[in-house]
Amino acid sequence: MPQPDELERQELGVRLRAEREYLGFSQDEVAEALSITRSAVSLIESGQRKVEVFELKRLAALFGKSVGYLTGDEVKSKTSEPVRALARLAKGLSPGDIDELQKFAEFLRSRAGKSKRGRSNG
Repeated sequence: MPQPDELERQELGVRLRAEREYLGFSQDEVAEALSITRSAVSLIESGQRKVEVFELKRLAALFGKSVGYLTGDEVKSKTSEPVRALARLAKGLSPGDIDELQKFAEFLRSRAGKSKRGRSNG
């Protein structure tokens, strides 16, 4: 029977793998961000390797989550689902495309603001 530390390590690995896959990162990309090998990422995700504190901090930054969220201490994500979905879609866009996407989002926000003001007057 697995020890409590082993269970926690496995649960952490499951959460890390889920976040990586959700955001569309490969194990190679995560490995590069952490300066470790792809096989080390695989071992972390399977709960067979301990995660160093500095690695956990880098993973939190890479995934846009808090360390507490990744460890299961914080239940809710601070990032809304629509924002996470947009981030996934924007991954891999060129800097110019990201700039265009930002301008379009600003346009939509300003249009929504005008629409709300128009409704409150009528």
